[in-house]
Amino acid sequence: MKNIAVIGAGFAGLAAASSLAKEGYDVTVLEKNNSAGGRARKFQADGFTFDMGPSWYWMPDVFEKFFARFGKDVSDYYQLERLSPSYRIYYGAKDSMDLPASVEGLCKLFDELEPGSSKNLLRFLEEGKYKYDIGINDLVYKPGLSISELIDRKLLAGVFKMHVFQSISQYVRKFFKQPRIIQLLEFPVLFLGATAQKTPALYSLMNYADMALGTWYPKGGMHKIVDGLTKLAIEQGVKFEFNSEVNRFTMEGNSIKEVIVNEKPRTFDYVVASADYHHIEQTVLPESHRRYTESYWQKRSMAPSSLIFYLGINKKIVGLLHHTLFFDEDFSVHAKEIYEDPKWPTAPQFYVSCPSQTDPTVAPAGHENIFILIPVAPGLTDEDSIREKYYDLVMARFEKIMGQSIRGHVVFKRSYAHKDFIADYNAFKGNAYGLANTILQTANLKPSILNKKVKNLFYTGQLTVPGPGVPPSLISGLVVAKELVKQDKHINKQQILIRKT
Repeated sequence: MKNIAVIGAGFAGLAAASSLAKEGYDVTVLEKNNSAGGRARKFQADGFTFDMGPSWYWMPDVFEKFFARFGKDVSDYYQLERLSPSYRIYYGAKDSMDLPASVEGLCKLFDELEPGSSKNLLRFLEEGKYKYDIGINDLVYKPGLSISELIDRKLLAGVFKMHVFQSISQYVRKFFKQPRIIQLLEFPVLFLGATAQKTPALYSLMNYADMALGTWYPKGGMHKIVDGLTKLAIEQGVKFEFNSEVNRFTMEGNSIKEVIVNEKPRTFDYVVASADYHHIEQTVLPESHRRYTESYWQKRSMAPSSLIFYLGINKKIVGLLHHTLFFDEDFSVHAKEIYEDPKWPTAPQFYVSCPSQTDPTVAPAGHENIFILIPVAPGLTDEDSIREKYYDLVMARFEKIMGQSIRGHVVFKRSYAHKDFIADYNAFKGNAYGLANTILQTANLKPSILNKKVKNLFYTGQLTVPGPGVPPSLISGLVVAKELVKQDKHINKQQILIRKT
């Protein structure tokens, strides 16, 4: 039985570990932190349980298909609740809009905003479903090793229906003219790494995921997904070693000879790097065996980082939903300050997750569990004074829009930004969401899952195929596991032929 080290216990690492163990490999997950989950870890303080990262549960079919590979159901590990309304948007004080959870409700809302637009909405969602079926059920499961993967009859036949060469901004405006509808439909691409004017209309598939497939919540918190994936991995025979940082590799020819873990050598037949790709390649791997240069990495377009505030509030807040978006400022300015002229934003839009509106277990009775996120450019100077400036700015707007005092009721507060992403995850430029999903960073144009100079090293996660986000990261683990098994079988066949001759 060949043994494999999986570096990092995020979604991609957990998916890869379970898949490889199911194939009969001896798998050990090496995680530098004290728990699994990567960016989806949790922490507890003063009676509050905070999800540290992902808070949206979209694309439930991806999770269902993943667990089905092991003869399991999602419900074997955690329980889901569909949120209705899906989320609320505030445009200012006493000016809000709820997104209905049903297509019928959406049609009614769209007709109220732009008379007759429900017909266009149905056509928009139908086209989004086509893209989703091709993109999420086919394209994202390809390893991105050759352009020939894209020479597929189904993909070629539908290339123009995928609207790859049109921006989401142009595409949305073909259907709708009402500003709030446009803003609503451009919102899901916010974290992909480019403005709506530069993001391919292919990603209207996310609108389909949002509006047709719905927004869900795993009861207990997003970390329940991590608990489920970890339990599944253990059931497959995966071993976990926490507080185990990989320092460097020693090489023997074109193979990793030893993995130095907490300054002690370990030997493995294969290594799957689910940790930050840039960190593994530019720090852990010797320079002689790197596939990409530092210059290459500096030229990559990155998705945003985040400034996050975790707050415990000693009262209930009227007017919040589980997910609430604050669109009271001009996002076109904010977007330019993330993607085109990176700087701390002038007047940022922000998002508030309040899981205690749905789940009483995440906060003490009568309290609220609040997660405030401001998307910001990666690579910025991150100082405590800057964090406090934005805390005061956002909380002032938050209180004004909600029409109630909040700051005086904060009984727990913690902030998280670039420095923390780097310290906890070795995140390149302190990014939160990985590589931007641009045309020039799609499929085989992303950093490869293989290193041509190191035959027993594979990469997975949000800096390689298929890209950032929880469902794509889960798929990334499946993709790399399949490729490792394929290559190992090829090596085994060669060894058998050599022995025979």
